[in-house]
Amino acid sequence: MLFNSYVFLLVFLPATWVLFHRLWAGGNRRSALASLVAASLVYYGWWSPKYLLLILPLLGVDFLLAKALLHLRTRRPVQAKAIVLFGISVNLCALGYYKYANFFIDNVNQFLGLHLVLATIILPIGISFFTFQKMAFLVDVYQGKVAQASLLDYTLFVLFFPQLIAGPIVHHSEVMPQFRDLKRVSARSLGLGLTILILGLAKKVLLADGAARLASPLFDAVAAGSHLDLLTSWGAALAYTAQIYFDFSGYSDMAIGLGLLFGIRLPINFHSPYQSASIMEFWRRWHITLSRFLRDYLYIPLGGNRKGGVRRYGNLAITMVLGGLWHGAGWTFVIWGALHGSYLIINHGWHALRERLRLITGQPHPAWGWLSRGITFLAVVIAWVFFRAADLRTAWDMLRAMGGGYGMAWPSSMGVPALLFTLGLLVISWVAPNTQQLTAYVGPEGAYRSVARAPMARRYRWTPSARWAISIGCTAALCLMMFSQVSEFIYFQF
Repeated sequence: MLFNSYVFLLVFLPATWVLFHRLWAGGNRRSALASLVAASLVYYGWWSPKYLLLILPLLGVDFLLAKALLHLRTRRPVQAKAIVLFGISVNLCALGYYKYANFFIDNVNQFLGLHLVLATIILPIGISFFTFQKMAFLVDVYQGKVAQASLLDYTLFVLFFPQLIAGPIVHHSEVMPQFRDLKRVSARSLGLGLTILILGLAKKVLLADGAARLASPLFDAVAAGSHLDLLTSWGAALAYTAQIYFDFSGYSDMAIGLGLLFGIRLPINFHSPYQSASIMEFWRRWHITLSRFLRDYLYIPLGGNRKGGVRRYGNLAITMVLGGLWHGAGWTFVIWGALHGSYLIINHGWHALRERLRLITGQPHPAWGWLSRGITFLAVVIAWVFFRAADLRTAWDMLRAMGGGYGMAWPSSMGVPALLFTLGLLVISWVAPNTQQLTAYVGPEGAYRSVARAPMARRYRWTPSARWAISIGCTAALCLMMFSQVSEFIYFQF
Protein backbone atom coordinates (compact mmCIF):
# COMPACT_ATOMS: atom_id res chain seq x y z
CA MET A 1 0.00 0.00 0.00
CA LEU A 2 1.71 3.15 -1.21
CA PHE A 3 1.34 6.55 0.43
CA ASN A 4 0.68 7.98 -3.03
CA SER A 5 -2.31 5.76 -3.84
CA TYR A 6 -6.09 6.13 -3.71
CA VAL A 7 -6.52 3.17 -1.38
CA PHE A 8 -4.15 4.65 1.18
CA LEU A 9 -5.24 8.28 1.06
CA LEU A 10 -8.98 7.79 0.56
CA VAL A 11 -9.65 4.55 2.47
CA PHE A 12 -6.93 3.35 4.82
CA LEU A 13 -5.84 6.70 6.26
CA PRO A 14 -9.32 8.16 6.93
CA ALA A 15 -10.56 4.88 8.48
CA THR A 16 -7.48 4.58 10.70
CA TRP A 17 -7.66 8.23 11.73
CA VAL A 18 -11.38 8.14 12.60
CA LEU A 19 -11.06 4.91 14.59
CA PHE A 20 -8.03 6.18 16.51
CA HIS A 21 -9.59 9.51 17.44
CA ARG A 22 -12.95 7.99 18.38
CA LEU A 23 -11.22 5.60 20.78
CA TRP A 24 -9.05 8.40 22.10
CA ALA A 25 -12.05 10.69 22.62
CA GLY A 26 -13.68 7.88 24.60
CA GLY A 27 -10.77 7.99 27.04
CA ASN A 28 -9.32 4.59 26.12
CA ARG A 29 -5.66 5.28 25.44
CA ARG A 30 -4.58 1.66 25.16
CA SER A 31 -7.35 0.82 22.72
CA ALA A 32 -6.45 3.86 20.61
CA LEU A 33 -2.81 2.82 20.47
CA ALA A 34 -3.79 -0.80 19.82
CA SER A 35 -5.83 0.40 16.83
CA LEU A 36 -2.66 1.99 15.44
CA VAL A 37 -0.79 -1.29 15.90
CA ALA A 38 -3.56 -3.18 14.09
CA ALA A 39 -3.61 -0.60 11.29
CA SER A 40 0.16 -0.82 10.97
CA LEU A 41 -0.05 -4.61 10.64
CA VAL A 42 -2.68 -4.24 7.92
CA TYR A 43 -0.49 -1.67 6.18
CA TYR A 44 2.62 -3.87 6.32
CA GLY A 45 0.77 -7.04 5.36
CA TRP A 46 -0.91 -5.35 2.39
CA TRP A 47 2.01 -6.21 0.10
CA SER A 48 2.10 -9.81 1.30
CA PRO A 49 0.63 -11.21 4.56
CA LYS A 50 3.54 -13.64 4.82
CA TYR A 51 5.82 -10.70 5.66
CA LEU A 52 4.06 -10.66 9.04
CA LEU A 53 5.47 -14.13 9.73
CA LEU A 54 8.93 -12.53 9.80
CA ILE A 55 8.41 -9.20 11.51
CA LEU A 56 6.14 -10.40 14.35
CA PRO A 57 8.39 -13.24 15.64
CA LEU A 58 11.46 -11.00 15.44
CA LEU A 59 9.61 -8.25 17.28
CA GLY A 60 8.54 -10.69 19.99
CA VAL A 61 12.05 -12.08 20.42
CA ASP A 62 13.58 -8.62 20.66
CA PHE A 63 11.02 -7.50 23.23
CA LEU A 64 11.68 -10.55 25.43
CA LEU A 65 15.42 -9.94 25.16
CA ALA A 66 14.90 -6.27 26.07
CA LYS A 67 12.91 -7.25 29.17
CA ALA A 68 15.66 -9.67 30.16
CA LEU A 69 18.27 -6.95 29.70
CA LEU A 70 16.30 -4.55 31.89
CA HIS A 71 16.46 -7.17 34.64
CA LEU A 72 20.07 -8.31 34.18
CA ARG A 73 22.10 -5.34 32.98
CA THR A 74 23.23 -4.27 36.47
CA ARG A 75 22.90 -7.58 38.32
CA ARG A 76 24.59 -9.89 35.84
CA PRO A 77 26.54 -7.84 33.27
CA VAL A 78 28.17 -10.87 31.63
CA GLN A 79 24.82 -12.49 30.91
CA ALA A 80 23.44 -9.15 29.77
CA LYS A 81 26.26 -8.74 27.26
CA ALA A 82 25.65 -12.24 25.93
CA ILE A 83 21.94 -11.45 25.52
CA VAL A 84 22.52 -8.24 23.58
CA LEU A 85 25.06 -9.95 21.31
CA PHE A 86 22.59 -12.76 20.72
CA GLY A 87 19.84 -10.30 19.87
CA ILE A 88 22.04 -8.40 17.42
CA SER A 89 23.11 -11.68 15.82
CA VAL A 90 19.51 -12.82 15.34
CA ASN A 91 18.59 -9.56 13.65
CA LEU A 92 21.69 -9.52 11.46
CA CYS A 93 21.15 -13.14 10.44
CA ALA A 94 17.60 -12.39 9.35
CA LEU A 95 18.74 -9.29 7.45
CA GLY A 96 21.69 -11.15 5.94
CA TYR A 97 19.62 -14.08 4.74
CA TYR A 98 16.80 -12.11 3.14
CA LYS A 99 18.88 -9.28 1.72
CA TYR A 100 22.36 -10.65 1.01
CA ALA A 101 22.22 -14.45 0.68
CA ASN A 102 21.69 -14.49 -3.08
CA PHE A 103 24.27 -11.72 -3.55
CA PHE A 104 26.79 -13.85 -1.66
CA ILE A 105 25.96 -17.02 -3.62
CA ASP A 106 26.14 -15.21 -6.96
CA ASN A 107 29.61 -13.87 -6.17
CA VAL A 108 30.85 -17.26 -4.94
CA ASN A 109 29.64 -18.81 -8.18
CA GLN A 110 31.32 -16.11 -10.26
CA PHE A 111 34.72 -16.20 -8.53
CA LEU A 112 34.96 -19.96 -7.96
CA GLY A 113 33.18 -21.16 -11.08
CA LEU A 114 30.53 -23.00 -9.08
CA HIS A 115 26.83 -23.40 -9.77
CA LEU A 116 25.31 -23.14 -6.31
CA VAL A 117 21.61 -22.39 -6.28
CA LEU A 118 19.61 -20.86 -3.47
CA ALA A 119 15.86 -20.70 -3.47
CA THR A 120 14.33 -17.44 -4.66
CA ILE A 121 14.19 -15.05 -1.73
CA ILE A 122 11.73 -12.18 -1.77
CA LEU A 123 13.05 -9.24 0.23
CA PRO A 124 10.58 -8.25 2.97
CA ILE A 125 9.80 -4.59 2.47
CA GLY A 126 11.42 -2.21 4.95
CA ILE A 127 13.54 -4.92 6.61
CA SER A 128 16.65 -2.72 6.74
CA PHE A 129 14.81 0.05 8.59
CA PHE A 130 13.02 -1.92 11.28
CA THR A 131 16.06 -4.17 11.82
CA PHE A 132 18.31 -1.19 12.57
CA GLN A 133 15.66 0.31 14.80
CA LYS A 134 15.26 -2.86 16.87
CA MET A 135 19.03 -3.39 17.20
CA ALA A 136 19.52 0.18 18.39
CA PHE A 137 16.85 -0.35 21.03
CA LEU A 138 18.58 -3.48 22.35
CA VAL A 139 21.91 -1.66 22.58
CA ASP A 140 20.30 1.27 24.39
CA VAL A 141 18.63 -1.05 26.90
CA TYR A 142 21.98 -2.72 27.53
CA GLN A 143 23.65 0.67 28.04
CA GLY A 144 21.01 1.73 30.56
CA LYS A 145 19.37 4.37 28.36
CA VAL A 146 15.92 2.72 28.62
CA ALA A 147 14.19 2.57 32.00
CA GLN A 148 11.02 0.70 31.05
CA ALA A 149 9.31 -0.92 28.08
CA SER A 150 5.72 -2.06 27.65
CA LEU A 151 4.76 -4.44 24.88
CA LEU A 152 2.20 -2.02 23.42
CA ASP A 153 4.54 0.97 23.31
CA TYR A 154 7.43 -1.11 21.97
CA THR A 155 5.29 -2.71 19.27
CA LEU A 156 4.05 0.67 18.12
CA PHE A 157 7.60 2.04 18.26
CA VAL A 158 8.65 -0.60 15.71
CA LEU A 159 5.48 -0.86 13.60
CA PHE A 160 4.11 2.70 13.46
CA PHE A 161 3.12 2.77 9.80
CA PRO A 162 4.26 6.32 8.80
CA GLN A 163 7.89 5.33 9.36
CA LEU A 164 7.80 1.53 9.15
CA ILE A 165 8.81 1.04 5.50
CA ALA A 166 11.39 3.74 4.77
CA GLY A 167 12.16 5.56 7.97
CA PRO A 168 13.06 7.80 9.59
CA ILE A 169 14.97 5.39 11.83
CA VAL A 170 13.46 6.67 15.05
CA HIS A 171 15.09 6.53 18.46
CA HIS A 172 13.11 5.20 21.42
CA SER A 173 13.63 8.43 23.35
CA GLU A 174 11.94 10.36 20.57
CA VAL A 175 8.68 8.48 20.21
CA MET A 176 8.07 6.08 23.11
CA PRO A 177 7.55 8.97 25.59
CA GLN A 178 5.10 10.43 23.08
CA PHE A 179 3.12 7.18 23.00
CA ARG A 180 3.03 7.11 26.82
CA ASP A 181 2.06 10.77 27.19
CA LEU A 182 -0.10 11.18 24.11
CA LYS A 183 -2.44 14.17 24.29
CA ARG A 184 -5.45 15.16 22.28
CA VAL A 185 -4.40 16.28 18.80
CA SER A 186 -5.10 19.98 18.34
CA ALA A 187 -6.73 21.46 15.25
CA ARG A 188 -3.49 23.32 14.51
CA SER A 189 -1.48 20.08 14.57
CA LEU A 190 -4.00 18.45 12.25
CA GLY A 191 -3.74 21.37 9.85
CA LEU A 192 0.04 21.30 9.98
CA GLY A 193 0.06 17.53 9.46
CA LEU A 194 -2.19 17.75 6.40
CA THR A 195 -0.10 20.59 4.98
CA ILE A 196 3.20 18.69 5.32
CA LEU A 197 1.57 15.49 4.05
CA ILE A 198 0.30 17.17 0.87
CA LEU A 199 3.55 19.06 0.28
CA GLY A 200 5.34 15.71 0.39
CA LEU A 201 2.78 14.15 -1.92
CA ALA A 202 3.28 16.98 -4.42
CA LYS A 203 7.04 16.51 -4.36
CA LYS A 204 6.60 12.84 -5.17
CA VAL A 205 3.79 12.97 -7.73
CA LEU A 206 4.49 16.25 -9.51
CA LEU A 207 8.28 16.52 -9.31
CA ALA A 208 10.01 13.22 -8.55
CA ASP A 209 7.84 11.12 -10.86
CA GLY A 210 8.26 13.70 -13.61
CA ALA A 211 12.04 13.42 -13.30
CA ALA A 212 11.77 9.61 -13.24
CA ARG A 213 10.05 9.65 -16.63
CA LEU A 214 13.19 11.33 -17.99
CA ALA A 215 15.89 9.39 -16.13
CA SER A 216 14.58 5.81 -16.14
CA PRO A 217 14.32 5.24 -19.93
CA LEU A 218 17.85 6.55 -20.45
CA PHE A 219 19.42 4.44 -17.68
CA ASP A 220 17.46 1.43 -18.99
CA ALA A 221 18.73 2.12 -22.51
CA VAL A 222 22.34 2.14 -21.30
CA ALA A 223 21.69 -1.10 -19.39
CA ALA A 224 20.43 -2.60 -22.67
CA GLY A 225 23.65 -1.63 -24.46
CA SER A 226 22.89 1.80 -25.94
CA HIS A 227 25.43 4.62 -25.90
CA LEU A 228 24.33 8.14 -24.96
CA ASP A 229 25.87 11.39 -26.13
CA LEU A 230 27.48 13.72 -23.60
CA LEU A 231 24.52 16.06 -23.02
CA THR A 232 21.98 13.25 -22.84
CA SER A 233 24.06 11.29 -20.32
CA TRP A 234 24.44 14.35 -18.13
CA GLY A 235 20.73 15.01 -18.53
CA ALA A 236 19.97 11.47 -17.35
CA ALA A 237 22.31 11.72 -14.36
CA LEU A 238 20.93 15.11 -13.34
CA ALA A 239 17.34 13.94 -13.83
CA TYR A 240 17.97 11.04 -11.44
CA THR A 241 19.71 13.44 -9.06
CA ALA A 242 16.51 15.50 -9.02
CA GLN A 243 14.29 12.43 -8.85
CA ILE A 244 15.86 10.90 -5.76
CA TYR A 245 15.99 14.31 -4.07
CA PHE A 246 12.28 15.02 -4.41
CA ASP A 247 11.33 11.37 -3.96
CA PHE A 248 13.05 11.07 -0.58
CA SER A 249 12.16 14.61 0.47
CA GLY A 250 8.54 13.89 -0.42
CA TYR A 251 8.48 10.64 1.53
CA SER A 252 10.13 12.29 4.56
CA ASP A 253 7.48 15.02 4.53
CA MET A 254 4.63 12.53 4.19
CA ALA A 255 5.92 10.48 7.13
CA ILE A 256 6.10 13.59 9.33
CA GLY A 257 2.66 14.76 8.22
CA LEU A 258 1.10 11.36 8.90
CA GLY A 259 2.69 11.26 12.34
CA LEU A 260 1.24 14.66 13.22
CA LEU A 261 -2.26 13.47 12.32
CA PHE A 262 -1.96 11.02 15.24
CA GLY A 263 -0.18 13.38 17.61
CA ILE A 264 3.35 12.00 17.04
CA ARG A 265 6.24 14.24 16.04
CA LEU A 266 8.76 12.27 13.96
CA PRO A 267 12.32 13.53 13.49
CA ILE A 268 13.39 15.57 10.50
CA ASN A 269 15.19 13.28 8.07
CA PHE A 270 15.94 15.62 5.17
CA HIS A 271 17.20 19.22 5.13
CA SER A 272 18.04 20.62 1.68
CA PRO A 273 21.18 18.46 1.18
CA TYR A 274 22.01 19.88 -2.26
CA GLN A 275 22.65 23.23 -0.58
CA SER A 276 25.61 21.67 1.27
CA ALA A 277 29.07 23.14 0.95
CA SER A 278 30.82 19.86 1.83
CA ILE A 279 30.22 16.13 1.90
CA MET A 280 30.29 16.28 5.70
CA GLU A 281 27.45 18.77 5.58
CA PHE A 282 25.64 16.68 2.95
CA TRP A 283 25.48 13.72 5.34
CA ARG A 284 24.20 15.98 8.10
CA ARG A 285 21.32 16.88 5.78
CA TRP A 286 20.62 13.69 3.76
CA HIS A 287 18.90 10.78 5.55
CA ILE A 288 19.75 12.39 8.86
CA THR A 289 18.60 9.51 11.08
CA LEU A 290 20.58 6.90 9.10
CA SER A 291 23.69 9.08 9.32
CA ARG A 292 23.26 9.37 13.08
CA PHE A 293 22.62 5.67 13.46
CA LEU A 294 25.80 4.82 11.55
CA ARG A 295 27.72 7.34 13.65
CA ASP A 296 26.39 6.20 17.04
CA TYR A 297 26.23 2.44 16.50
CA LEU A 298 29.04 1.79 14.01
CA TYR A 299 31.55 4.64 13.59
CA ILE A 300 31.91 5.45 17.30
CA PRO A 301 32.07 1.79 18.45
CA LEU A 302 34.79 1.23 15.82
CA GLY A 303 36.81 3.92 17.57
CA GLY A 304 35.58 7.05 15.81
CA ASN A 305 38.27 9.74 15.82
CA ARG A 306 39.72 8.74 19.17
CA LYS A 307 42.61 6.62 17.91
CA GLY A 308 44.49 8.82 15.48
CA GLY A 309 44.00 10.10 11.97
CA VAL A 310 44.73 6.86 10.08
CA ARG A 311 42.31 4.86 12.22
CA ARG A 312 39.73 7.62 11.90
CA TYR A 313 39.85 7.54 8.11
CA GLY A 314 39.68 3.76 8.14
CA ASN A 315 36.59 3.90 10.35
CA LEU A 316 34.99 6.41 7.99
CA ALA A 317 35.65 4.14 5.01
CA ILE A 318 34.25 1.04 6.76
CA THR A 319 31.17 2.93 7.94
CA MET A 320 30.33 4.31 4.50
CA VAL A 321 30.96 1.04 2.64
CA LEU A 322 28.65 -0.76 5.05
CA GLY A 323 26.20 2.13 4.71
CA GLY A 324 26.26 1.63 0.95
CA LEU A 325 25.75 -2.13 1.31
CA TRP A 326 22.83 -1.41 3.66
CA HIS A 327 21.09 0.29 0.75
CA GLY A 328 21.25 -2.75 -1.48
CA ALA A 329 22.95 -6.07 -2.19
CA GLY A 330 25.06 -5.11 -5.16
CA TRP A 331 28.53 -3.90 -6.06
CA THR A 332 27.07 -0.64 -7.33
CA PHE A 333 25.95 0.18 -3.79
CA VAL A 334 29.32 -0.87 -2.37
CA ILE A 335 31.09 1.51 -4.76
CA TRP A 336 28.58 4.26 -3.98
CA GLY A 337 29.37 3.87 -0.28
CA ALA A 338 33.11 3.65 -0.96
CA LEU A 339 32.96 6.84 -3.03
CA HIS A 340 31.24 8.71 -0.21
CA GLY A 341 33.75 7.26 2.25
CA SER A 342 36.56 8.58 0.04
CA TYR A 343 34.81 11.93 -0.24
CA LEU A 344 34.56 12.17 3.55
CA ILE A 345 38.22 11.26 4.03
CA ILE A 346 39.27 13.94 1.53
CA ASN A 347 36.87 16.41 3.12
CA HIS A 348 38.18 15.81 6.63
CA GLY A 349 41.77 16.03 5.41
CA TRP A 350 41.10 19.25 3.51
CA HIS A 351 39.25 20.70 6.50
CA ALA A 352 42.28 20.05 8.72
CA LEU A 353 44.64 21.56 6.14
CA ARG A 354 42.42 24.61 5.67
CA GLU A 355 42.38 25.24 9.41
CA ARG A 356 46.17 25.37 9.34
CA LEU A 357 46.27 27.58 6.25
CA ARG A 358 43.75 29.97 7.76
CA LEU A 359 46.27 30.80 10.47
CA ILE A 360 48.51 32.09 7.68
CA THR A 361 46.14 33.45 5.06
CA GLY A 362 43.09 34.51 7.09
CA GLN A 363 39.45 33.87 6.18
CA PRO A 364 38.69 32.40 2.71
CA HIS A 365 37.07 34.52 0.01
CA PRO A 366 33.21 34.43 0.00
CA ALA A 367 33.29 32.90 -3.48
CA TRP A 368 34.82 29.80 -1.93
CA GLY A 369 31.41 28.87 -0.50
CA TRP A 370 29.84 28.73 -3.96
CA LEU A 371 32.78 26.78 -5.35
CA SER A 372 32.50 24.32 -2.45
CA ARG A 373 28.81 23.82 -3.18
CA GLY A 374 29.54 23.16 -6.83
CA ILE A 375 32.26 20.62 -6.10
CA THR A 376 30.09 18.87 -3.51
CA PHE A 377 27.13 18.67 -5.87
CA LEU A 378 29.28 17.30 -8.71
CA ALA A 379 30.69 14.61 -6.43
CA VAL A 380 27.18 13.63 -5.32
CA VAL A 381 25.95 13.41 -8.94
CA ILE A 382 28.80 11.09 -9.95
CA ALA A 383 28.09 8.82 -6.98
CA TRP A 384 24.36 8.73 -7.84
CA VAL A 385 25.26 7.13 -11.19
CA PHE A 386 26.42 4.00 -9.33
CA PHE A 387 23.42 4.16 -6.99
CA ARG A 388 20.98 4.16 -9.92
CA ALA A 389 22.75 1.92 -12.43
CA ALA A 390 21.52 -1.65 -12.82
CA ASP A 391 25.09 -3.00 -12.72
CA LEU A 392 28.71 -1.90 -12.88
CA ARG A 393 28.87 -2.02 -16.68
CA THR A 394 25.92 0.35 -16.92
CA ALA A 395 27.55 2.72 -14.43
CA TRP A 396 30.88 2.75 -16.29
CA ASP A 397 29.15 3.27 -19.65
CA MET A 398 27.16 6.16 -18.22
CA LEU A 399 30.29 7.78 -16.76
CA ARG A 400 32.14 7.28 -20.04
CA ALA A 401 29.30 9.01 -21.88
CA MET A 402 29.36 11.85 -19.31
CA GLY A 403 33.05 12.25 -20.09
CA GLY A 404 32.35 12.61 -23.82
CA GLY A 405 33.42 9.09 -24.73
CA TYR A 406 30.49 8.61 -27.10
CA GLY A 407 30.44 12.06 -28.61
CA MET A 408 28.34 15.15 -28.15
CA ALA A 409 25.09 16.08 -29.88
CA TRP A 410 23.28 19.42 -29.86
CA PRO A 411 20.44 19.58 -29.30
CA SER A 412 20.64 16.61 -26.98
CA SER A 413 18.61 13.56 -27.86
CA MET A 414 17.01 14.03 -24.43
CA GLY A 415 15.30 17.17 -25.69
CA VAL A 416 15.58 20.81 -24.65
CA PRO A 417 12.26 20.87 -22.69
CA ALA A 418 13.37 17.85 -20.66
CA LEU A 419 16.73 19.47 -19.90
CA LEU A 420 15.02 22.70 -18.86
CA PHE A 421 12.59 20.79 -16.61
CA THR A 422 15.51 19.00 -14.95
CA LEU A 423 17.40 22.25 -14.49
CA GLY A 424 14.30 23.83 -12.96
CA LEU A 425 14.02 21.03 -10.41
CA LEU A 426 17.67 21.41 -9.48
CA VAL A 427 17.32 25.17 -9.06
CA ILE A 428 14.49 24.50 -6.61
CA SER A 429 16.71 22.10 -4.66
CA TRP A 430 19.54 24.66 -4.60
CA VAL A 431 17.70 27.80 -3.51
CA ALA A 432 14.12 27.11 -2.38
CA PRO A 433 13.17 26.87 1.32
CA ASN A 434 12.41 23.40 2.61
CA THR A 435 9.27 22.20 4.33
CA GLN A 436 10.45 22.75 7.88
CA GLN A 437 11.44 26.30 7.02
CA LEU A 438 7.99 26.92 5.53
CA THR A 439 6.16 25.39 8.48
CA ALA A 440 8.63 25.95 11.38
CA TYR A 441 8.45 22.22 12.19
CA VAL A 442 11.36 21.22 14.44
CA GLY A 443 10.67 17.59 15.31
CA PRO A 444 10.61 15.82 18.68
CA GLU A 445 12.75 15.87 21.78
CA GLY A 446 15.13 12.95 22.19
CA ALA A 447 18.51 11.55 21.27
CA TYR A 448 18.10 12.64 17.65
CA ARG A 449 16.38 15.91 18.48
CA SER A 450 15.98 18.00 15.37
CA VAL A 451 17.97 21.22 15.39
CA ALA A 452 15.68 24.22 15.03
CA ARG A 453 15.95 25.55 11.50
CA ALA A 454 15.73 29.22 10.58
CA PRO A 455 12.10 29.68 9.46
CA MET A 456 10.88 31.78 6.59
CA ALA A 457 9.77 35.35 7.08
CA ARG A 458 6.40 35.40 8.79
CA ARG A 459 4.47 36.52 5.72
CA TYR A 460 5.59 33.38 3.84
CA ARG A 461 5.37 30.92 6.72
CA TRP A 462 2.53 28.44 7.03
CA THR A 463 -0.41 29.51 9.17
CA PRO A 464 -3.84 27.89 9.59
CA SER A 465 -5.46 30.36 7.21
CA ALA A 466 -7.95 30.30 4.33
CA ARG A 467 -5.17 31.21 1.89
CA TRP A 468 -3.06 28.23 2.87
CA ALA A 469 -6.08 25.92 3.04
CA ILE A 470 -7.12 26.79 -0.52
CA SER A 471 -3.57 26.41 -1.84
CA ILE A 472 -3.02 23.04 -0.16
CA GLY A 473 -6.48 21.83 -1.22
CA CYS A 474 -5.80 22.68 -4.87
CA THR A 475 -2.40 20.98 -4.65
CA ALA A 476 -4.01 17.84 -3.21
CA ALA A 477 -6.61 17.78 -5.98
CA LEU A 478 -3.91 18.13 -8.64
CA CYS A 479 -1.92 15.28 -7.10
CA LEU A 480 -4.96 13.00 -7.01
CA MET A 481 -5.52 13.63 -10.69
CA MET A 482 -1.92 12.54 -11.40
CA PHE A 483 -2.30 9.06 -9.88
CA SER A 484 -2.67 7.34 -13.24
CA GLN A 485 0.89 6.06 -12.97
CA VAL A 486 1.50 5.26 -9.32
CA SER A 487 5.13 4.51 -8.42
CA GLU A 488 6.68 3.50 -5.13
CA PHE A 489 9.18 5.64 -3.28
CA ILE A 490 12.79 4.77 -4.07
CA TYR A 491 13.65 4.02 -0.44
CA PHE A 492 10.82 1.46 -0.19
CA GLN A 493 13.15 -1.05 -1.88
CA PHE A 494 15.66 -0.86 0.95
